[in-house]
Amino acid sequence: MRTVTPVLPTEIGVRGGLAYSLWLPEQATCGVVILHGAGSRKENHHDFARAALGSGLAALVFDQRGHGESEGALDDHALDDIAAMTALLRSKIGGSDAAVGLRGSSMGGYLAILAAPEVGAEAVVAICPASAEGLRRGLADEAFTFRADSGALDGFLSAHELDDAVESMDVPVLLLHAEGDERVPVEHSRELAGRLRSPESRLVTVPGGHHRSVQHDPELVALTVRWLGRVLGAPAASDR
Repeated sequence: MRTVTPVLPTEIGVRGGLAYSLWLPEQATCGVVILHGAGSRKENHHDFARAALGSGLAALVFDQRGHGESEGALDDHALDDIAAMTALLRSKIGGSDAAVGLRGSSMGGYLAILAAPEVGAEAVVAICPASAEGLRRGLADEAFTFRADSGALDGFLSAHELDDAVESMDVPVLLLHAEGDERVPVEHSRELAGRLRSPESRLVTVPGGHHRSVQHDPELVALTVRWLGRVLGAPAASDR
């Protein structure tokens, strides 16, 4: 019987109350910060971190406030936390000039688009990105299981719509969406795609599926890693 040992994170730690896992290839010049969705946690995206690592991309995935092992409650400082984690990743792969992308699912996709200009991201992957309206509705209906400062978070969501954010973005965006998504209609990503400006941006829709199917689909994970590697300038396998 063959025993398979999964690749483990290079570093596990806590910074500013945020619990994170860091994955570093031997020669890392660029990387990706991974943002999970509402009610999820960093471990649910270790599969993507491993795939990124195998393609020469550094990866950092963290528990957002109110989730997993991180302290506090999710509030109107979510973008500050993403900036802190992006700075941490850059400090591990060459400093402030290192190319970093953001990859987020659902609520994480929403936050990735908003955070991109704040953190100087050079690429964004948004998987079934939630809308501000949908997140506010879930918050009001108490549909979320994570800890939240409801008043502060609702104010943040009210002030940050994705339509305005994507129209001012110059960086490439890869949108992935399942047509069978029962939580966030695929039309939301189609509308966002029509506002994107970079010629490197893409929209990929998949027949059927559901809200979580795209983020762990092996073919779409491979497509995402290749796209990020090309846009961010990851070294080819022969160069590593």
